Formats: sequence, structure tokens, C-alpha cells
Amino acid sequence: MLRLTEIRLPLDHTDGALRVAILERLGIPTENLLRYEIARSGHDARKPDAIVAVYTVDVEISDEPAVLARLAHDPHCGLTPDTEYRFVAQAPAHLATRPVVIGMGPAGLFAALILAQSGFRPIILERGKAVRERTKDTFALWRQGVLNPESNAQFGEGGAGTFSDGKLHSQIKDPKHHGRKVLTEFVKAGAPPEILYVSKPHIGTFRLVSMVENMRATIEALGGEIRFESRVDDFDIDPGIDGAQIRGVVLASGERIATDHVVLAIGHSARDTFEKLHARGVYIEPKPFSIGFRIEHPQSLIDRCRFGRNAGNSLLGAADYKLVHHCKNGRSVYSFCMCPGGTVVAAASEPGRLVTNGMSQYSRSERNANSGIVVGITPEDYSPTDYPGGPLAGIAFQRHWEERAFDLGGGNYQAPGQLVGDFLAGRPSAELGSVIPSYTPGVHLCDLGSALPDYAIAAIREALPAFDKKIKGFAMHDAVLTGVETRTSSPIRITRNDTYQSLNTHGLYPTGEGAGYAGGILSSAVDGIKVAEAVALSITHSINPPDRGC
Repeated sequence: MLRLTEIRLPLDHTDGALRVAILERLGIPTENLLRYEIARSGHDARKPDAIVAVYTVDVEISDEPAVLARLAHDPHCGLTPDTEYRFVAQAPAHLATRPVVIGMGPAGLFAALILAQSGFRPIILERGKAVRERTKDTFALWRQGVLNPESNAQFGEGGAGTFSDGKLHSQIKDPKHHGRKVLTEFVKAGAPPEILYVSKPHIGTFRLVSMVENMRATIEALGGEIRFESRVDDFDIDPGIDGAQIRGVVLASGERIATDHVVLAIGHSARDTFEKLHARGVYIEPKPFSIGFRIEHPQSLIDRCRFGRNAGNSLLGAADYKLVHHCKNGRSVYSFCMCPGGTVVAAASEPGRLVTNGMSQYSRSERNANSGIVVGITPEDYSPTDYPGGPLAGIAFQRHWEERAFDLGGGNYQAPGQLVGDFLAGRPSAELGSVIPSYTPGVHLCDLGSALPDYAIAAIREALPAFDKKIKGFAMHDAVLTGVETRTSSPIRITRNDTYQSLNTHGLYPTGEGAGYAGGILSSAVDGIKVAEAVALSITHSINPPDRGC
């Protein structure tokens, strides 16, 4: 098949216009076009009043070699790439020990799926509950202010991505098309087929719930064993003569599971597990992350600014944005995890600490748009001198500001909030304006000036008017800031080598956001696949070592 890119059509094009455009691009009669399918669809909105739809299509024609030769110098015509996923190894008939996967977020879920599909019958340990039970516990915090530290927006089947916008696009390089494998498996599990070709695919929280359940059933049908409410409290690590080697894991119940291959997909909020790994000597280093607030505007304002007179067009849906500003104090402020037509949610996982995040349903039809407005933080900002913990000092830094937010909100999981106009003027807010915040259990209006470090407050105050120049109304007085967003990414990296194993602990395979190697659902899932492949190759090579010659 041939792939044609950059086919541009008006937003109001008819159903047959794409076929006509294909014929014109190829210069062939209609009878020579056997079939076509959309490989990618999106839009170019750089000129709000002249937005066009943009397609990439794969076509089958009757005289492909001749057409390909004639269009050899056309940069927008070529052969359709092969995106079929190929397994790197299959399990032997007998396994000395089964691989263990810790965590059932995107990285752990796809690591387990690949291992199961390859015949390795993994054991999956998830500290939280199955996704529907977990949803009830999460709603208990949102509606009643009751936190379950083991079952919430961070912990449980599906990981933190379950309560998000369900974005499935990423900027990672993916030469082996692992991302296509992720999207294909999601469609098999019940995701809308359009995620295979739209330029910015998303699923939404409620669809993710049933999809995760279907993927769990697939893993179990292939011999995988999934245990919920099974927190790993310790790691059995043999110092060894030739270096440390994982020998097993110990659950909170006291049970020990023997294994020499552990996939560590614990997410960015498993702070107690980070502490245990550090105590056991696993190499960990601090890394940059970001902190800030959630900001809410009327979605209609964002639609008008981004799409002009085309706002409301069904092909465009709810508008998003991506903003960045480099401040005079050397900080960078940027929008993070923008959720069109969504809500701000409580994402705490520890008592007495408050965290916000954003999510959307598939329809993206809620009244407000929200995103994180966050400031880059480096390890120099949370040195062990000020925040104890050595390489885990970033955790102490996060906890400090989460505790501050909890206190500012009234100590009952209400979030501290402030109108943007008041925040810029440096005065506390007394009442809401036209924008009603979506966060539950509720928002307590106050002065957010002490909710983050001074340099972060100064940077955000400088950035908001700058963002207003790009999206008129972004700094509107009635827009609402809600604090605090601290879990943008992991504050640590569990460093690994080129075989995806821990730098100093053989058999331990850190993966996903918690290990510091991904950010978001798609990149985490892709990283989980890569680690599963490394585990599969390690097991098969240890049983049947590759022939190295004489």
C-alpha cells in the first residue's frame, strides 16, 4: 500500500471529498483506487479563521509500482510502513521462577500483557484494589472527604492515568512502533477505533475503567496471576560476588514470592516503596519535576480563542492549549496535562496532604477547561540540607507543600483556591466570580501566595499575563487557581542500564513514571513493553545462552 500525507481539506468537506483528493494527488482514474483507510486525521488551527482538516491515508491501487515511480520525488507519497508488533521471545516449557510485575498502571499493565502473550505467566502485584472498587474509594474522597491511603487516584488497578484525560499521544521516539501496539490493544479492550488515527487520541476516565478490566481478563486467560491489595513491603536482594541480584519480594502479609525477575512499575507516588528500595541499596538519583496550581476557565473562552468562528465545529471538539513562558528569575512556567471540558480532582494518597490533578471524560463536555500551570524544579531546589532523605529529598519537598495546601484548604481535603485577578494583585479572594471551580470536596478561597516557594509564586505571576497575550482572557479576573499540583512526575529516577535493569541490582527492571522513564499513559505503556521484552530475552538467554563461538 501507499501512504499519502498532508491531504488538506476544508472543515466542512463532504464525505466524498477525501476520495477525490486522493485521486487528484495520485493522478489516477477512480477505477484504479481499490480502497483506502485513514491512517491519521487532525487539523491545522494556526490560523483560527482558516482551519483545515489534515489527513494521512493508506491507499491500495491497481498499478502501485508505476505510480510510486512517477511520484518518487513527492515527499508526501511513499510506501505504508510496517507497524505490526513482533514478540522478541517465547517462554520455555518450564520456568524456574515466574517474573513478578509490581504495579498495574500503564507500564505494569503492558509489561504484564506482553509477558503473558509471550507465555511467561507473570505474577502481578497491585497494592490497591480492582478498578471498580478503587473507583468507589476515589469517589469517597471526592464526595465525602474520606481518604483510603491504599485505594485512591494514585493507587489501584489502572494507575494514576485512570483518573485523567486519558490522553494517548506522546513525543517519544518510537522506531519499533510500540505505541501502535499499545493503541491496538486498547481498541481490542474496548477503546474507540478512532484512537488509531486521530492526531491527539484520548479515551476519558469511564471508558478506561472497562478497558482495564478487559485487559486484566486477557492477562489471566493467558496464565497471568493478578493479586490486588498486595503491597510489596520489602525486597530480597542477594549482595552476590558479581553484584546484587533480586531473589524475591516480601508482601505486607509476610508472604515471600521467589523470583529473579521483577518489573518495578510502582508509579510516581509509591513513596514508601522508594524508601524501602533506597534502604536496600538500590541506586536512586534525584531528578527534576514541576509544581504549581490548576487553573480553570470557561471552555467556551478557550474554544473561541483557539478556533475563532469555527468554535463548536464537531470535527474540532473542545480546544486545548500548550503554553510556556521563560521568566526573568530563570524559571520556566508551562501548562501541564491540559484537560478540555474536564474537572479538577483530588489526587491525594497520604493523610494530611493535599494534591490536585485534572481529568476529562471522553465527551469533554464539562463547562470548564483546566490545566496545571507549573514551575520547573531541580534537585538544587530541594537539597538534603533543607529537605532530608538524600536522593529522596524531592519527596520531602513535595510533602511539605502538600501539607501546606492541606492546611490552607481548612484541613478537610478542601483545596485552597484563589481568583486569578486576586492572585496577581496579591490579595486573598473572598468570593467566586463567573467561573465555578469543579474540584470536590470543595474549594476554600484564600491567598495562595504562601502555597508554593516564593520563586514559584513570582514566576507564575509573571507567566499568567504573558499567557494572556497568547490566549486572550487567560488572565481574566474570575479564572480560578486551585492548589497544589505536585505529582507532575516522579521526583526520583531508579537508574537503569542498557538492558533495562537497575544500575546495581540485577533482575530488577524499573519502568514507567515512577522509575523516572516516562510521562503519561502512552509513554509509560511503551516503556512497559520495552522492559517486558528485556525480561523475556533475559529469561530465554539464561536458559538457552546465545552461541558465542569457540
